[in-house]
Amino acid sequence: MTTVTETTVYQKPRLMNDNPMHYCPGCSHGVVHKLLAEVIDEMGLAEKTIGIAPVGCAVFAYNYLDIDWIEAAHGRAPAVATAAKRLNPDKMVFTYQGDGDLAAIGTAETIHACNRGENIVIVFINNAIYGMTGGQMAPTTLLDMKTSTCPYGRNIALNGYPLKITELLAHLKGTCLVARETVHTAAAIKRSKKLLQRAFANAMAGKGTSIIEIVSTCASGWKMTPDEANQWMVANMLPFYPTGIIKDETTNS
Repeated sequence: MTTVTETTVYQKPRLMNDNPMHYCPGCSHGVVHKLLAEVIDEMGLAEKTIGIAPVGCAVFAYNYLDIDWIEAAHGRAPAVATAAKRLNPDKMVFTYQGDGDLAAIGTAETIHACNRGENIVIVFINNAIYGMTGGQMAPTTLLDMKTSTCPYGRNIALNGYPLKITELLAHLKGTCLVARETVHTAAAIKRSKKLLQRAFANAMAGKGTSIIEIVSTCASGWKMTPDEANQWMVANMLPFYPTGIIKDETTNS
């Protein structure tokens, strides 16, 4: 008689709550949440981490990760993170922000926190659209990309150029690690996890601000299936927002 031994090939991260996900099918947020839960737990930071949740699709991140959270006003997450880290220098403080929150209403807070070199991590989810409020044009919306507020496509003369805020932040003296990845394949997920681990280590070591941008999909806002959204992201988003490390001043420090 053959004995079958069951082997667990995957287990839910310990820090992820059992609340049902509210994100749309194909959304990248759930994957990034999982990575954050794994990184925080594996680095032994569960009791030391403070997440800053702003406004947008990411506003309910506190429902899924069993760590301490602070709710920030729209766009103000880096300012709140600054206060949390300065008052609790032994804590690991990170913000979790979408492109509308970080690159539109929160541009000033983002730039100045990075320029000061606050010892925090900024996790930036870029899906080139306002996903929560109806699919409006975001600062990161691509040229000719259609949204509910530019139904004929983003026009330079009317709407200006897409904002590559991650590259802009890389020029600031206070940033130590600036990188961009995706989570649409297993290999990309592994790379994103390594970047998050490095960013968290930087913050705890007092090396300055780390920004990890995740180029993401919004199947609902883009009016596509999850598979179509992944393909569209690869064909359109990644040529304009290429993945890789943009700035790294931590390897020799």
